Amino acid sequence: MSGEFLNLLSKLTLRRLFNWMLNRASYMVSLIFRKSIVLSYPVSLSIEPTNYCNLHCLQCPSGLKTLSRSRGYMDSEFFKKLIDEVSEETIYLMLYFQGEPFMHSEIVPFITYAHQKGMYVMTSTNAHFINEENAGTIVNSGLDKLIISFDGTTDEVYGMYRQGGDFGKVKNAISAMAEKRKKQGKTTPYIELQFLVFSHNEHQMAEAKKLRKALGADKLEFKTAQIYDVNANSTLLPKQMTYSRYKLNKAGQYELKNQKQRGCYKMWQAAVITWEGDVVPCCYDKDALHKMGNIRKRSLKVIWKSEKYNTFRNTVLSKRTDLEMCNRCSEK
Repeated sequence: MSGEFLNLLSKLTLRRLFNWMLNRASYMVSLIFRKSIVLSYPVSLSIEPTNYCNLHCLQCPSGLKTLSRSRGYMDSEFFKKLIDEVSEETIYLMLYFQGEPFMHSEIVPFITYAHQKGMYVMTSTNAHFINEENAGTIVNSGLDKLIISFDGTTDEVYGMYRQGGDFGKVKNAISAMAEKRKKQGKTTPYIELQFLVFSHNEHQMAEAKKLRKALGADKLEFKTAQIYDVNANSTLLPKQMTYSRYKLNKAGQYELKNQKQRGCYKMWQAAVITWEGDVVPCCYDKDALHKMGNIRKRSLKVIWKSEKYNTFRNTVLSKRTDLEMCNRCSEK
């Protein structure tokens, strides 16, 4: 077993294990009866510290400033109240949705608070706000996993997608985190570099593997990219179709390779909370068009088992292709 997985297992209390078992059972029974049955609470949760971002990435609604919802920062006391409610059952916390988490001035206290509650805490960043001065503080925060966007091996190629970015800062941030972690004798946070594969950077994949080792990161993950209006932006697609979410259909149009017609475990496993407190069912609902409720008005546990949420789950069970959000999803 990997150290990353063992670390996650170490967070598993009896109550969290029981909740996870109920969670799986709920989904399986729901599939059998084609009706949403929810006996548990979320196993994992995504919380959005902020939806502001410093970059202007080509296919990101936050960076492109095309989000229809308002922008802001999650309040600290509000965050703590939410963690207090969910931490006994929820094991996995993702501190990101849209935006750059490290633009929030209290992101490190957020991590520390969730860590003290025994949760497995991860976040994803473009790394422009991590440096030699604060890397040690981040290592000491209790962060379990740090995902860093790493979409090239040269300034020019990296900047083709991560517009406004500084690849030198990214490399320095990775090295600083790896060095501080080693100096403090720790194995966390686990540092994973994520490389979104496009036509303009696929030739650098082999070099990226070498650079990952040189910088001291633990893993390099090659990821397919979500592309809005893929037929209008097909030049972004890599030639290596293994790293494309899309394929040409008989009509000569690009479509998702793996589009599931019915069901989705994520509707039973996880929820997403925007900085304002809106509960949405999935990370593909970037504009929060499917609000299940707001945790400033009702508790997450009440919203999670509400009639509105179960009605949405029933739609996913019957024919999820009726939902535009699901038609952008590559989950099998």
